[in-house]
Amino acid sequence: MANCIVAQSGGPSSVINATIAGVVKANQMNPIYETVYGGLNGIEGILQERFVDLTHMSEEENRILRQTPSSALGSCRYKLKRENIKDFEKLFEIMEKYNVETLFYTGGNDSMDTVAALSEYAKEKGITNRRFVGCPKTVDNDLQHTDHCPGFASAAKFIATTAMQTWLDVNVYTRQEVFILETMGRDAGWLAASACLSGIVDLVVLPEVPFNKEVFLAEVKKCIDAKNKCYVVVSEGVKYPDGTYLAAGEAKNDGFGHAVLGGAGNAIKNMILESKTAERCKVQDLSTAQRCHASEQSLVDVEESFKLGMSAHMRSADKTFTGKMVGVKRKDQEEYDVEYFAIDANKVANFVKSFPKEWMLDNYRGITEEAYKYLRPLIMGSPVVIYENGIPAYVKPYYM
Repeated sequence: MANCIVAQSGGPSSVINATIAGVVKANQMNPIYETVYGGLNGIEGILQERFVDLTHMSEEENRILRQTPSSALGSCRYKLKRENIKDFEKLFEIMEKYNVETLFYTGGNDSMDTVAALSEYAKEKGITNRRFVGCPKTVDNDLQHTDHCPGFASAAKFIATTAMQTWLDVNVYTRQEVFILETMGRDAGWLAASACLSGIVDLVVLPEVPFNKEVFLAEVKKCIDAKNKCYVVVSEGVKYPDGTYLAAGEAKNDGFGHAVLGGAGNAIKNMILESKTAERCKVQDLSTAQRCHASEQSLVDVEESFKLGMSAHMRSADKTFTGKMVGVKRKDQEEYDVEYFAIDANKVANFVKSFPKEWMLDNYRGITEEAYKYLRPLIMGSPVVIYENGIPAYVKPYYM
């Protein structure tokens, strides 16, 4: 009997470990593999032969793993480049050394590209006993073909909850004020749009539409004139028509060649104050908190992430199953339910699923009812949380 590896890559989320827990649990129920290795720090760690044995994980550890935020196996921003043949040769040698038949790789766009690249290499070399399966994960919710990505719903729930709580806070004072909430979202506005679930957002600025300063400031003034307050949500990836970011602080790249953003909220604050549209502005940048905050996980999100891992494991029993991503499909029925499906990873890699423009109201005034119908079911329910000494219990990261 051969072995498998599960590994994680890219930005973490609050439910990414539930997918790993699903693969492990599925193999305990139906042992397709003798050993389930956890690859530490993604492809980067696998190339260094850094593994942990997850095969006989206890039920309690599996349960706590599901509520543990961030990447328990560690992550990486290592770009597996097709022209770097030595990396491919070394990885296949390591898989042979440890008798690893299947690599389950959990991540976003670049991780699906890794799955596609490794599968292509195996096919070119006539290697039929090494297989690669992608499991989607990204709080940005920007992977195509899958209805939504595990991790997004919990981040959306946190953002909507934070919007409501900060709105209550800012409204205790009679003074004039604009409150600006900045979310993640380099290319897609799903996270920023999810703040509208709170029901209190006045203006939401998404990356899908080039930023119009004059229109935006006019809308802020309307809010201020009407109620002396304005609650604004802005995505970090918002750009001007010429393609430059609003973000004040832009670094070179994150290891995958993507701009590291942050500062869109402050950029908007400065333009509001400099134009004297309002007397006072406050900025709340959710930064890392929106993807690692796990005490308000969406029950739907945790359960779907876990079941997706189980589905990926089950499908891998087919010896021809490789180069695929296992996604989530919403069933066409009134009551929310999903099913899992597989698609070629190369059809997902390096493409971005944008927030639909037809779901955006004009002049930054929010989102449509169709958008609410899409978003609301995803944030429903809360898992039963296991506590230790008054705080949620977490698995000690395996890379430690």
